Amino acid sequence: MKVAISIDLDGIACYYKIHALGPPPAELEHAILERALPRAAALFAKHGVHVTWFVVGRDLDGHAANGERLKSLADAGDELGNHSYSHPYELARLDAREVDDEISRCDRVLRALVGHVRGFRAPGYDVSPVMFDVLARLGYRYDSSVFPSPAYYAAKGAVMAALAVLGRPSGAVMTNPKLLAAPPEPYRPAMTAPWRRGQAPLVELPIATTPWLRVHAIGTSLLVAPAWLRDRIVDAMAKRAFWNLELHGIDFADAEQDGIPGELVERQPDLRIPIAEKLERFDRLLEQLAARWQIVTLGEMATEVQREV
Repeated sequence: MKVAISIDLDGIACYYKIHALGPPPAELEHAILERALPRAAALFAKHGVHVTWFVVGRDLDGHAANGERLKSLADAGDELGNHSYSHPYELARLDAREVDDEISRCDRVLRALVGHVRGFRAPGYDVSPVMFDVLARLGYRYDSSVFPSPAYYAAKGAVMAALAVLGRPSGAVMTNPKLLAAPPEPYRPAMTAPWRRGQAPLVELPIATTPWLRVHAIGTSLLVAPAWLRDRIVDAMAKRAFWNLELHGIDFADAEQDGIPGELVERQPDLRIPIAEKLERFDRLLEQLAARWQIVTLGEMATEVQREV
């Protein structure tokens, strides 16, 4: 059994957009890369684990220090993936030119930094045939965006509906509901219907869900869940051949130390947990993973899946 750990490096502005809070404080523009990323990197290094970092291109373009941090991780064996240039949640709904621009601009930024890019993750987990066309043209080995969790979809819909009632519509979008029927294990998708098996030149590595109920098994849910539930999710994932464990940079943020305003902390339960406690929980999780799974990058998993499907 294998597990791949990936971290979406969404900036604080993404969460302000989700919760319709307006523009965030300017001084927090790069808080995730400047403050949260080093904490996460130190934890993974402590356990000797290589991970995949999904990068928003705009955060590196013209910001040399951010690029140097990520290049040092790539030089040490981690993988950098494409998370679009500016993280538009509506990417799957944009026209072909805009989709190409978002993916290709991030691709150019990353290739200038590390020379090659293997994988992509869409903002908001939504994909489209147009996006797959761009990824295939760029020679990507995998996409890791499909998230077939009805529970997550319902929770997201409830939050967005509540904000709409309050007259503060969320900047996030609901994904194509057909993606909820996608296979939960790695598969080769159809270019025109990414939720179905097909003959695309790249493979899909879905975000993790548990067997049967397809409960989302991602870092944020494991972080805020009580210990007994975290253990139950880990046990359930042992029935999967592959666990695509997705985390976010904000999982390693500390509201007090990083100066994150209360208006966001109120809406993000994970920000109410002190960083010392977060690191303790993730430390135990990594020990559990190492005892039961082989830890690989998503690029390594994609290479194996390409041979099998």
